[in-house]
Amino acid sequence: MRRLLIFLILATFSLSGYASKILIPMDLSQSNHLKAYGIAYWVLSKDVSIDWMLNFRGGSFLLPSSANIEKELVIRGVSYEVISDATAAQYESQIASPSSNMDMMKLEKVPKIAVYTPKTKMPWDDAVTLALTYAEIPYDIIYDDELMADELTKYDWLHLHHEDFTGQYGKFYASYSPYSWYQQQQRDYEASARKHGFAKVSQLKLAIAQKIRTFVAGGGFLFAMCSATDSFDIALAANGVDFIEAMYDGDPANPAAESKFDFSQTLAFEDFKLKKDPLEYEFSDIDNTDARRSRSLNEGNDFFKLFEFSAKWDPIPTMLTQNHTRLIKGFYGQTTAFKTRVIKPDVVTMGQNDAAEEAKYIHGVFGNGFWTFYGGHDPEDYQHRVGEEPTDLNLYPNSPGYRLILNNILFPAAKKKKRKT
Repeated sequence: MRRLLIFLILATFSLSGYASKILIPMDLSQSNHLKAYGIAYWVLSKDVSIDWMLNFRGGSFLLPSSANIEKELVIRGVSYEVISDATAAQYESQIASPSSNMDMMKLEKVPKIAVYTPKTKMPWDDAVTLALTYAEIPYDIIYDDELMADELTKYDWLHLHHEDFTGQYGKFYASYSPYSWYQQQQRDYEASARKHGFAKVSQLKLAIAQKIRTFVAGGGFLFAMCSATDSFDIALAANGVDFIEAMYDGDPANPAAESKFDFSQTLAFEDFKLKKDPLEYEFSDIDNTDARRSRSLNEGNDFFKLFEFSAKWDPIPTMLTQNHTRLIKGFYGQTTAFKTRVIKPDVVTMGQNDAAEEAKYIHGVFGNGFWTFYGGHDPEDYQHRVGEEPTDLNLYPNSPGYRLILNNILFPAAKKKKRKT
């Protein structure tokens, strides 16, 4: 009896130091980084909080031990480690040390996600919807009708598909105006403008952009890529001044339009100049696509670097730059990257190509909310063209470029911390 009692006591002590945490590593040991974000979202949807271990093994996740979570990890092919309380405590102590550039961010709320995109678009038309679908993260598609009905307030996080907020249909006129899809798109947009009481598509898109800006100011999270970045700010700066030529809106542009721009209305950019040729496939000099070509950049040497931030002092850009590498492959888009000279001084540049004098990945605060702009179309398709086959993310489960998108998905889940002073 005495021996049995001693055995039970020893067994109790042994089990108390055994597995009670699940670590999802996000360094090079992870087999599927992208689906790991989907697991994190799925766990949050079960009202279970997660610790995001900033700068610890590539931004790993620490979860409570659960047979259901382990089962889901196995099903989705995500690498994980079962660790003891004692090991978890060691990691937490290491992260908390003042000498470490690490921090623990508590994720508590599952963000409600919306993608602003035409209902006819397919998920592979856009890197964000492609990433969300692959990671198995649910989202709603909303467009002009929903925004004009003020339904944006239902959501925490909004992504802008590669929209043209200037009302110039992507400035595809020279190349695609004879195509039936372009003509149908123009008819659809004009019908939507009339439906909502506007004479021009540009007027509707300005109203939409202003509603999105209000959403951010009220505490929302905005993410945009490619042409949705610069065309958004151009529309806000113009604020109704007609700078659009007749083939897009039926009447000539105001020759003095640019002098009337108000850059206090924009989120990210100022002092930019329009590309006034209506046949040129470019909106303004915000985009650095043309300039970078003169620097002999190609798929073999085109990279941008992620800056490293202080996890304990600047947790927001730290969260948004979590990755297993600091050097990311570049990629083109209609808006490939942003000229550094037109970026507002209060904007945080998180990813940059010094040689090309461009920022690729930027972030800012507006009112009570946050926005992130990411240049380019598809992180795993260097020069994506209209009509190309969709990217198969099964071939790129560890894509560092796509990881940046998914960092933004989890950002709204973080428990708010007061900035250290």
